[in-house]
Amino acid sequence: MCTYATEHVEITGSGKGANGWFRVSEASVYFDHPANAPLEHSLNIDFLQPELGASARVAVELDAASAGRLARAILSTLARVPDGLSGS
Repeated sequence: MCTYATEHVEITGSGKGANGWFRVSEASVYFDHPANAPLEHSLNIDFLQPELGASARVAVELDAASAGRLARAILSTLARVPDGLSGS
């Protein structure tokens, strides 16, 4: 079942696509049918730089369990960043 639940977030970073590295300024996170992963549904994350067009996109499709493990790993890693280094 598609949820059509999509979150958009402003980000600061870089992504590497077919044409090399580019800045990313947005991320979209949604649960839907994947374009490529051999799954019925996936948690999809697109890292984008809209000003550069469709080629400035890095897409990831994960099964729900993998997405949960990734989210926990990100939070765990950030929790161990020394004060003053997080950039936030």
